[in-house]
Amino acid sequence: MSEQLRRRTVLLTAGAFATGAVLGGGTAPAAASTGPASTAAPAPLPDEAAADAQIARILDRIKPPQFPDRWFDITTFGAVGDDATDCTAAIRAAIEACHRSGGGHVVVPAGDFRTGAVHLLSDVDLHLEAGSRLAFSQDPAAYLPVVPTRYEGTECYNYSPFVYAYRQRNIAVTGSGVLDGRADETHWWDWTGGPPPNEGPDKTLLLAMAEDGVPVEERVFGEGHHLRPNLLQFNRCQNILLEDITVKDSPMWNLHPVLCRNVTVRGVTVDSPHGPNNDGIDPESCTDVLIERCTISTGDDCIAFKAGKDADGRRVNVPTRYAVVRDCEMADGNGGVTAGSETTGGVMDIFVRDCRMSSPRLERAIRIKSNPNRGGTIANIDVRRVTVGRAADAVIEIVLNYANVITGDYPPDVHGITITHLTAASAPRALNLLGLADDALRGIRLHACRFDGMEEANSIQYVEDLRLEQVWINGARVDN
Repeated sequence: MSEQLRRRTVLLTAGAFATGAVLGGGTAPAAASTGPASTAAPAPLPDEAAADAQIARILDRIKPPQFPDRWFDITTFGAVGDDATDCTAAIRAAIEACHRSGGGHVVVPAGDFRTGAVHLLSDVDLHLEAGSRLAFSQDPAAYLPVVPTRYEGTECYNYSPFVYAYRQRNIAVTGSGVLDGRADETHWWDWTGGPPPNEGPDKTLLLAMAEDGVPVEERVFGEGHHLRPNLLQFNRCQNILLEDITVKDSPMWNLHPVLCRNVTVRGVTVDSPHGPNNDGIDPESCTDVLIERCTISTGDDCIAFKAGKDADGRRVNVPTRYAVVRDCEMADGNGGVTAGSETTGGVMDIFVRDCRMSSPRLERAIRIKSNPNRGGTIANIDVRRVTVGRAADAVIEIVLNYANVITGDYPPDVHGITITHLTAASAPRALNLLGLADDALRGIRLHACRFDGMEEANSIQYVEDLRLEQVWINGARVDN
């Protein structure tokens, strides 16, 4: 099919989605025995084997760190789990002793341990036993001095993340205990808006510094400023394991590996549905990432792949690449699995398998978002076997006008998005696909997908090479 005819087909298809036959629950033709309404499984995609082979290569490279059989109980260093005693120094001493000995496990036993910033060192596993809780201080001074960090895709010095590591190897946080950020409407979250002081002026200042090329060492925030820290951030680290822990009520993003390699996030529960911008798991400019068997409910995106923002993202210029998400459950959130909005370094080779998503407060299941100030390549995003119950907006959204920005010097390159065997039971619309007049989305493919209970017409604009194969909306087949 010629490019001109393909574009025309996309426009005609978009118009067809608005018809009563598609939205009104028409019945599928009996002859369409290969559609999702039948008992016959759709034929596999020709490239399925290639995708599986790429996943196998990624998983072969991802190896969780191993730790010596040494155990350092924080209570032997003076920690008291009475939900009152400041245990910051005791936890730090245990971590340093474990590191000096050649590595092992720092144990947080059952109890409620108050603490400020926890900084991990190489070869240390912070292990939270059943019934344990690290209750992080609500006092910003507990997260000083400032540390090198990345705030919404821009590097600076800011308050320490609550659990933090910088340029370390072989680190982990494991066990069935809880990391409780204790953020609420009067601690951290109130910095996001309302009357001053709030984060608005500092965000503007940081972005201006990056645009003007101010050295990172001179972008110093922290005390007297209002940029919120992450609950957990590992910066420029290798060989990471986060396993079985529960994290809740973060000031902003919960789990944020940035510029890391070989990352495993397994069996983690993110219980943080109430705060602003408190994404669940945000690998940023990372390589070789596995996220599996996690349960996530947030006030923003559940899993968001990121790669730096605007001028600073172009300076660092490191993509997020080679990631597998499988067997996860998402409830509340702006997006289930997301790429963006910080896409400047590129997000590529992301594979999503066998996930379940549903909530009246889950806005979208699959979401890709960027704009012409961000740039970056978003490509080879491969989603298979996702089950969506209820979504509050579009089931699938890919847009290039994030934050209502439609002009800029760095248009993103979004292409090669494949979604197969996705089913959705209820949402306002199946698809919201919005490229730009001079920057179309390209190569979007849906195969063997079914959308029931759709209430409105889809929105499709500036999309080239959109392929719908064995796709059903409200019982009507809408292939092109």
